[in-house]
Amino acid sequence: MNKYQVASSNIRAIGYDIITQTLEVEFLSGWVYQYYGVSEYLYQQLMQAPSKGQFLNQYIKNAYPYSRVG
Repeated sequence: MNKYQVASSNIRAIGYDIITQTLEVEFLSGWVYQYYGVSEYLYQQLMQAPSKGQFLNQYIKNAYPYSRVG
């Protein structure tokens, strides 16, 4: 999965696997989380959001199953 660095006060990088619909978020703390079942459309919306952290909290964090992977 390719990850892209983003401008955020909380998130270092974001990646997405279109086949498995897995969103991966690497935080500045070094923790990495994967969110499952996230549509490509929602991923694109996240990448275009002015505040990635706010978008993640509002639309993804409590709406999709996830696990900490790093």
